[in-house]
Amino acid sequence: MSTEIRPFRIDIPQADLDDLRDRLARTRWPAVLPGAEWSRGVPVGYLRELAEYWRTGYDWRGEEARLNAFPQFTTEIDGQGVHFVHVRSPEPGALPLILTHSWPNTVAEFMDVIGPLADPRAHGLDPAVAFHVVAPSLPGFAFSPFPEPADERPWTIARVARTWAVLMSRLGYERYGAHGNDAGALVTPELAVVDAEHMVGAHITAGLGVPTGDPAELEGLTDEERESLAEAVQWFAGGSGYGPYLASRPQTLSYGFTDSPVAQLAYLVERFKEFDGWGDAGAEPVRRDQFLTNATLYWLTGTAGSSSWPYYEGAAGMPINQDKVPTGVSHGGPAALRRIAERTNDIVSWEDGHSPSHMVAMAVPDMLVNAIRAFFGPLAPVRADGGVALL
Repeated sequence: MSTEIRPFRIDIPQADLDDLRDRLARTRWPAVLPGAEWSRGVPVGYLRELAEYWRTGYDWRGEEARLNAFPQFTTEIDGQGVHFVHVRSPEPGALPLILTHSWPNTVAEFMDVIGPLADPRAHGLDPAVAFHVVAPSLPGFAFSPFPEPADERPWTIARVARTWAVLMSRLGYERYGAHGNDAGALVTPELAVVDAEHMVGAHITAGLGVPTGDPAELEGLTDEERESLAEAVQWFAGGSGYGPYLASRPQTLSYGFTDSPVAQLAYLVERFKEFDGWGDAGAEPVRRDQFLTNATLYWLTGTAGSSSWPYYEGAAGMPINQDKVPTGVSHGGPAALRRIAERTNDIVSWEDGHSPSHMVAMAVPDMLVNAIRAFFGPLAPVRADGGVALL
């Protein structure tokens, strides 16, 4: 197995972009079904307008240049090609930090937070808290596509965590922190379990403290806390039923995702709107171009289908509990969730920072940057052990 780390640059052939626009122009649109908008799925009028903007207004080359402004690399770990962004901070003693993106998303999720984390001085922030940022593409996502034929071994969350531990070691980082959102929030605490001796702390956006059904978890909670907990659980349990289908038949959906950009677009729109409760009001907390960059990356790399592995492998759910390293949560929800989480996690920071979007790094990047800095700042005494990266 090669351990070589190779420079990588995104350079999409113009023919691929022309093909995308041609497919969008030739879309066969369905009839409008009766019922209120969004009640039966993504409205035809909304999607037609968005698809037309994707075809005629969206600037992929500009987004490609933004992504290429960050140094990128690829390497092979456990038979899987891994793409990652790696931005070294100019600040001495910066803490290595690995960021794991969400589903259905890509490393583009972090475009607005990498700069302030790696070079706070350039962004008007205190340079005493700075990070060497590593942001890998999850296996099966974007520029980390599965090989052909695909590896028969399941890509469990634990396997991803072991892969991240190898990556950080290969980069020469002896001590580091980790942050994750959604799928990344599953990987991050698992990484703390498999590589606790090298981990400074684990920071996630949410997911801890959700009851599993054990009545003992609710002991000691007030009536008010139980009510707030019930509301939170209802939100976590909501959805259109996409999860069970992905868990059983992801290959079936992958044909539409891979052959029709509009089929893929509709699916991603529904996920983003469903997660964020956009509803009929039409609010879009994630900028349209940010969303379309994510959709374009999935389309150009043909990975919308393979990105469903967390569901098929039973990896979707809530983050595991762990007390091996300190944990920080930036959008954790009501205090009742924290009380439950504290029984099995070393919670040192918990914020109920309300975000207009499940995709926190995209919707409120400054809020996330501040939360990460606030959590890892007090861990500064151990930062001297961060090691020296090879790149």
